[in-house]
Amino acid sequence: MHVRSFQLGDISSVKELLEDVLSETCYEETMEAFARQLSWDTELVLIAEEDDQVVGLIIGTIDNNNGYYYRIAVAPDYQRKGIGKALIEAMKQRFLQRNVKKIMVTVDVHNEIVLPVYESAGYGAADFSRAAHRLSIVKKVSV
Repeated sequence: MHVRSFQLGDISSVKELLEDVLSETCYEETMEAFARQLSWDTELVLIAEEDDQVVGLIIGTIDNNNGYYYRIAVAPDYQRKGIGKALIEAMKQRFLQRNVKKIMVTVDVHNEIVLPVYESAGYGAADFSRAAHRLSIVKKVSV
């Protein structure tokens, strides 16, 4: 398994992965945030691949000098094999390179189920952001 930065050629594989793993509502919200993050900073979108196949994705963002894990997805056949933890660690390294003040896990109704993955990677309740403010990649931006 190899973790790397997102490349434009990954888009169809990423869409397929997210459609397989996320609910329809979560997929729509995630695709909007994904597109917004790609327009700002592609280095905070990471892919896990095995045998040249996209098997995982993590989307991070930096908001107010804090690093946030926004969404993580691992293909069902590859779950519980350390891919999620590897994606979390790789994103953490990106955040540390950017000298963020704090690293947080964004918690919404869609990712409550994956909090144990973050806990197994060393994050606890104090690292979970359930704040009322929405990250800039997910809030509606008026033009």
